[in-house]
Amino acid sequence: MAKTALVTGASSGIGREFARFHAAQGGDVIITARRAEALEELKSELESNHGVTVTVNALDLGAEGGATKLYDAVKAAGVKVDYLINNAGFGGRGAFLDRDLSEDLDMIRLNVEALVSLCHMFGKDMVAAGGGKILNVSSTASYMPGPLQATYFATKAYVSNFSQALAEELRGTGVTVTALEPGYVPTEFAARADLDGTKLAAQKGATAAGVAKIGYDAMMAGKLNVINEKSLAFTLNWVLPFLPHRMRLNMVRKMQEKDA
Repeated sequence: MAKTALVTGASSGIGREFARFHAAQGGDVIITARRAEALEELKSELESNHGVTVTVNALDLGAEGGATKLYDAVKAAGVKVDYLINNAGFGGRGAFLDRDLSEDLDMIRLNVEALVSLCHMFGKDMVAAGGGKILNVSSTASYMPGPLQATYFATKAYVSNFSQALAEELRGTGVTVTALEPGYVPTEFAARADLDGTKLAAQKGATAAGVAKIGYDAMMAGKLNVINEKSLAFTLNWVLPFLPHRMRLNMVRKMQEKDA
C-alpha cells in the first residue's frame, strides 16, 4: 500500500523536491504552502508523471492556528499521514535591533511553533498507528550562533535539539524523527532572507534535489540527523567546536555581510 507524505513549504525549493522524490517512489503526497497556483502546478506534474494522488492545502502555516487548520483539513479528508516532512521556514538577514520585530516573531512561529505543533498532532497519530516517520528540516546554522541572522540560526538550533530529543522519547514506538541539516542551497530562500551579495550566497551550494534525496534517505533509515556534505560535517563537528567563540562569531558575521 502506498505511503502518504505530508510536505510543508512544498511550493518551491527543497520542499518541492521532497514531494517529487516521494511521488517518484509511488507514494501519495499532501502538499502545503501559501501559493495555491504553484501547488496546483506541482499537483498536475506529480499526478501526470507518477500516477499518484496529490492533495493540495494552500494556507499560511505561520499564521495563528495555521498548524491546527492543516491538521484538521487532513483529518477531515480521511487521509493517514505516514511521513511528516516539516520543511516550511524562512530566514532574514540584518542586525536584530534594526529588523522589524514582527518579522522575527513570524519567523519563530513558522520555523518553530508550527513545526512543534505538527510533530505533536501527527506524532500522536503515528504512535497510535504503531509507526511513522518525521523529517524536520533544520540547517548547519543549528551548530552556531548567527550574527546578522540571530533569530534564524536560533530557530534552527531549536529544531535540531528538539528533533533529537523527540527521537529518543519515541524510541521503541515505531516512529522515528530525523533532522536534516543542509548547508547553503541556492533556492528562493536566499532572496527571501536578503542574502544575495553575501559571501554565503556566493557559494555554489548543493542542489535542492540532491539535499532532498539525502534527507529522505536519512528519514527512511531512521537516522537522528544528517548533513548533506561530508566535508561540511567534518568541519562542523571536528573543527568549529575548537575555535574560540569570538572567532566563530566573527566568521559567521563576515559570511553574511554585504560590501558597503
